[in-house]
Amino acid sequence: MPLAGVRDNPTHLTQLEEWLRSYRPEELFDEHGRPRPEVLACVPEGDRRLGATPHANGGLLLRELPMAPLERFAVPVDKPGATLHEPTRVLSDLLESVMADTADRRDFRLVGPDETASNRLQAVFDASGKAWQAGTLESDEHLDRHGRVMEILSEHTCQGWLEGYLLTGRHGLFSCYEAFVHIVDSMVNQHIKWLRTSRALPWRAPVASLNYLLTSHVWRQDHNGFSHQDPGFVDHVLNKSPEVVRVYLPPDANTLLSVADHALRSRDHVNVIVAGKQPCFDWLSLDEARLHCARGAGAWEWAGTETAGREPDVVLACAGDVPTQEVLAAAGLLRRHLPDLAVRVVNVVDLARLMPHEEHPHGMADPEYDALFTTDKPVIFAYHGYPWLIHRLAYRRTGHAHLHVRGYKEMGTTTTPFDMVVRNDLDRYRLVMDVIDRTPGLGVRAVGVRQAMADARTRHHAWIREHGTDMPEIADWSWDG
Repeated sequence: MPLAGVRDNPTHLTQLEEWLRSYRPEELFDEHGRPRPEVLACVPEGDRRLGATPHANGGLLLRELPMAPLERFAVPVDKPGATLHEPTRVLSDLLESVMADTADRRDFRLVGPDETASNRLQAVFDASGKAWQAGTLESDEHLDRHGRVMEILSEHTCQGWLEGYLLTGRHGLFSCYEAFVHIVDSMVNQHIKWLRTSRALPWRAPVASLNYLLTSHVWRQDHNGFSHQDPGFVDHVLNKSPEVVRVYLPPDANTLLSVADHALRSRDHVNVIVAGKQPCFDWLSLDEARLHCARGAGAWEWAGTETAGREPDVVLACAGDVPTQEVLAAAGLLRRHLPDLAVRVVNVVDLARLMPHEEHPHGMADPEYDALFTTDKPVIFAYHGYPWLIHRLAYRRTGHAHLHVRGYKEMGTTTTPFDMVVRNDLDRYRLVMDVIDRTPGLGVRAVGVRQAMADARTRHHAWIREHGTDMPEIADWSWDG
């Protein structure tokens, strides 16, 4: 029972003293309160002490990962949108290289809930199998008692494994279906708090970052459907300590390589990378991707129609691989139907760039943000996740009143890829309609164009119900510049 009155109740004070003396402290401490020699004889010395062992301060044991030059893995891009690759399959070759180059050190692991091959990362099996201690059958593949690919259909177990691995001085990557990483929400929250606190302790050495690769994402659940559609993990993470959290949405294979290279080299961060596994257009060469990722956000001049010395009439912005494709398709439609309209296309790969610099170290200063997005022009923003996150990140910006965001709004199902974006009003035709509706003076002049866009959406609905596939103009679309 608690003794609530020890300060003013003598009986309670006596009971407290009797309880404490029952531990016989005189056998452990001398008259000066110091531990007796026989007690100190049990205490280890040097780095064997609990507070001094490097295994409890893993940054002391951490070694740089051997990262091969990205030129070995990059896809050639001579012209934007002329070729397609599966971004995570391209990344898989980089991860296989890291796995092979750490074979002797054994300080890099890939963890995930039974989705390595599904997420197109199976190249790593050329360097290491899956950790497996039970018996095997002839039909088993890639099982290895010493494997460093850790698969188990338990996201929280994967999280615990990787946290312990990082905190003891090693490296890793957590690959997961986007919708189910929510299972570790509270665990990553505590890890972020720990990282923030440890940064203030000069004796604690930095550890490798906790890196998430979220794929099999919301826009391409062609067979799994609504149960596998939830892009909200980034919302959760961006609520946390800004000095720790980072969120990246690379739009193609080369930007994914650049982001992953940066994340695997980083320290004391939680990096969330969202990237698709389905074939995706290649927009940027490796050199362009590096520059774009270093900026975090930038105008793609080759995609827009603005001319030197003239402000844009409208800004088409995007973040994520599918939104990027729809924005570029919309830009192409505007170029064809409204050639006099000055359109700026902006791609955001580092989501924190939208925040003020005072709120996040990656945030843009107001003059930089205003120059990129303008202060008074309509901004139509196609976003990978829930649209209100973009509003929340940018609500303090001068031009926020002109910001209109399209994104996922829980209109999910098992359907065609293009129907998913149509259901959520993220499709190219809706984006063109948004431009017409929100650009001053354009609505009356472009009524025919708007009507054509609405008719295209109507044709889409009829086509997929008859054929079960997307219209040829969608399925066969490519960027024509």
